[in-house]
Amino acid sequence: MMPGTLFVDAANCFKKVDPSQSIRCLEKTIELYQDMGRFTTAAKHHISIAEIYESELVDFEKTVLHYQTAADYYQGEESKVSANRCLLKVAQFSALKADFQKSAEIYEQVAGTCIESPLLKYSAKEHYFRAALCHMCVDVLNAENAVKKYQDSFPHFTESRECKFLQTLINKIEENDAEGFTQAIQDYDSISPLDSWFTNLLLRIKQNIESEPDLK
Repeated sequence: MMPGTLFVDAANCFKKVDPSQSIRCLEKTIELYQDMGRFTTAAKHHISIAEIYESELVDFEKTVLHYQTAADYYQGEESKVSANRCLLKVAQFSALKADFQKSAEIYEQVAGTCIESPLLKYSAKEHYFRAALCHMCVDVLNAENAVKKYQDSFPHFTESRECKFLQTLINKIEENDAEGFTQAIQDYDSISPLDSWFTNLLLRIKQNIESEPDLK
C-alpha cells in the first residue's frame, strides 16, 4: 500500500475526532503526490482540507486558501470544469468574509466561460446573479452597471427572474425603501427559495439601506 493511501486512511480516521490532525495527514499526502507530479490527486486532497475548514473548523480564510490552491492545480492540468467548481467555492466563501470584489470577479469569470458552452450557458445567469449581489454589497451604482454589462454579454439574462429581481432591488435601494426591499425579497423567495448565502448578503445590503439618512 502506498504511503499516500495510508495518510488518507489516517486522515479519515481523525476527521471527526481531531480535524487538525486529519489536515496534517492530508498535507503529508499532498506533499507525496506533488513530488510525484500528480497534481490532480493533490488538488482533490486540498479540497478535502477545504471541506474540513468549511464544516468542522469553520475557518473561511483557510477554506478559501485550499479551494484556490485546488483550482490552481486543476487549471494547470487543463481540468477547467473541476477548476471552476473550486473557484465557485472560493467566490462563495470570499463573499461570506466580505471580500465582495474578489467574489464578484470570480462569478463573472465563471459566467463568461459558461456562456461559451452550449451545455453550460444557461447556468451563467446564476453566476451573474451572485456577482451582482456582491457588487450591491459595496455600491448600488456598481451593481447597476454590472447588471447592464451582464445583459449585454448574455441577452438571455435580461428576461430572467434573477435580473428582474436585481433591478427591483436596485430601485428600492435608490429610493431608500427598506420595507419595499424586504417585500421584494419575500416575493422572490416565495417562488424561488433563497439559501443562507443569499440571505446573508441581502441582510447586509438591507442594513446599508437602513444606515443611509432619509433625505425625503
